[in-house]
Amino acid sequence: MADWKKRLGVLYSTNPDFDYERTDSSQSIETLPEERQELRISISRRHRAGKEVSLITGFVGSEGSLEELGKLLKQRCGVGGAVKQGEIIIQGDQRDKLLEILLSLGYKRTRKA
Repeated sequence: MADWKKRLGVLYSTNPDFDYERTDSSQSIETLPEERQELRISISRRHRAGKEVSLITGFVGSEGSLEELGKLLKQRCGVGGAVKQGEIIIQGDQRDKLLEILLSLGYKRTRKA
């Protein structure tokens, strides 16, 4: 990999002794087991032109694990979606189906607030 690609987060430094240290934050986060995850399923229309999406938040773990869970949920629901900023976004109001899928995968059910 080219040296400049490793420093994409650093714009400019006037310090002649500056040594860029790359940190991979995605590898340092340990994914909690399913039974210890506290996921929240909600519905949102914000910034989506009035269309409903189901949001799954509260996942603690690596970005790769989150992507994998998002892909599985999209496949099982048969709809599109995305994984952005630590949230899984599933198109439509899929709350009941998502809850059923997550429970079958071993995630725990917490009481509603």
